[in-house]
Parts: sequence; structure tokens; C-alpha cells
Amino acid sequence: MAPRAVMVGPPGAGKSTIGRRLASALGVGIVDTDSEVERREGRPIREIFAADGEAAFRRIEEDVVRESLQRSDGVVSLGGGAVLSARTRALLRGHAVVFLDISAHEGLLRTGIAGRLRGHPGKDDETRPLLQGDDPAGRYRELIRERRPLYEEVATLVVHTDRRSPGKVVREIAGLIESTETDAAGHAGGQHGTIGEQHH
Repeated sequence: MAPRAVMVGPPGAGKSTIGRRLASALGVGIVDTDSEVERREGRPIREIFAADGEAAFRRIEEDVVRESLQRSDGVVSLGGGAVLSARTRALLRGHAVVFLDISAHEGLLRTGIAGRLRGHPGKDDETRPLLQGDDPAGRYRELIRERRPLYEEVATLVVHTDRRSPGKVVREIAGLIESTETDAAGHAGGQHGTIGEQHH
């Protein structure tokens, strides 16, 4: 058993929203690893960070990702920082991994950071522990710079989401997944099709 698609990308890229819609389009279930971590631990991620630190959170996350990849035949949406773990990156090899790419400017708008800096807090402000502090915009830009090479390393498909509706993004991804699976079924043992290429 293996997921039809694994979603990766920075905060604000749309992993949860697009992941849910993609699962619906494909007629499968979805596993959100952040939600699974919170369910397993019985507390929000921000509390895990505050009480135990990021390293402890990443160890829990690694286990949840491993179990999710083994048990899901649908869509798995990973937390934005999951790719920081070499163990997690290794687990993703051989899977259909979709990197939802986003510019720093668009990400600042979607995460609510841009609004917060203008005195208008966003709904996600309390759920992203790594984006707290005195310079959340600078931290977000740094985070994107640090993680983009890792997202690209694990990705079999790169989809840009700036100024694109979730529906359009989902249709693109679903079409590529289905055509690739059809191609793979017709060429057993051969190379992956479209989703095995980097689409920029």
C-alpha cells in the first residue's frame, strides 16, 4: 500500500486545502500528519514545541510520517518542516511527492503575517510556532530559503500555487497523477511517467 500523493511545501502553500480537495477528486482519504501528531500527543503542536522543543517534535513527526506512508492509499499532507528530517526525506523516496511551491510574498499574505504586520492578526497566527517572534516576515523568508532545496530534493512533481485557485491546482495534480498511474500500469517495471519529472 502506498499513498496516491504526498503533499509538501512551506506554510501557506495550501497543503491542507489542496490535499483535501485532491483526495476528494481522486475519491480517496487524506491523512494530515500535523493533525495526527496532535491526536497522538493529545496537545497542540505549539505546546509540544514550547514544552519539549523542536527536536522532540521532529522525532514524533518522523514516526507519524512513517506510519502514514505505510497505511495510507490516499493523500498524505506533511507539515511544512517535515523535510528537515533526513529520516523523513529517506522515507519519501519512491513515493509520488507533490511540492506546492509558493513565493515568499504570497506566503506572507496567506499565513496572515503580512496582515499582522499591519495590525490585522490572521487566523493562523497561533498555530505556527516557528513563525512567532519579533520578525515573522524575515523568519518566513529565511524558512523558504532553507527548505526549498529540500522540497525540491524529495519532489517528483513541482506545482506553483501563486495566484492560482485551489481548484485549478487540484485539477492539474489529479490529471498528472491519473495519467502517470495509467502509464505505469501499461509499462510495468518501466519508468514513472509525468509525475516522475520536475514540472516548473
